[in-house]
Amino acid sequence: MIDRQQVIDLTNEWLADKEYFLVDVVISKDDKITVEIDHAEGVWIEDCAELSRHIESGLNGEADDYELEVGSAGLGQPFKVLQQYRNHIGLEVEVLTKEGKKLKGILKDANPEAFTVTVSKKEKKEGAKRPQLVEEDIIFTYDSIKYTKYVIKFK
Repeated sequence: MIDRQQVIDLTNEWLADKEYFLVDVVISKDDKITVEIDHAEGVWIEDCAELSRHIESGLNGEADDYELEVGSAGLGQPFKVLQQYRNHIGLEVEVLTKEGKKLKGILKDANPEAFTVTVSKKEKKEGAKRPQLVEEDIIFTYDSIKYTKYVIKFK
C-alpha cells in the first residue's frame, strides 16, 4: 500500500517554489494515486507531467504496482481547500447548505473559519409598488455546507 503522507510530502516538495497549491491526494485500495493541484491562473499539462515524474522518482522502489494520475482540480467541482475560495473572490459561486438550500452569489471573502457570499434577492419595501433587488451578505462556516463551487457561464 502506498503511503499517502509520502505522496503529499513529495508533492509539497515539488510545489515549494511554485505558485501551485495542493488540493487533494487520494489513494484507492488498488493503489491508484490521484493528485490534484491548482493555480490561480490554471494548471499547465507540462507541470502536471513534471510533478508526476517527481513523485514517481520518490516512490521508486517503494511500490511495485501503482497508477499515478496528476491533474488540476476540475472546473465546476466543489472547492476542497481555502486557497480555492481565495482565488474565486469576486466571482459567482454556488453554495449548497447541509439543509439542502442552494444559493448563488458573489464570493466576497474567505478565511480559515468562514466565507462570505453576497446574494441578491427581491424584497418589497414598505410603501413600494414593486419589489426591488437587495444585496445581502451571508456568512457560512465550512462545516455548515455540503459544497461551494464556481459557477460556469457560457456566453
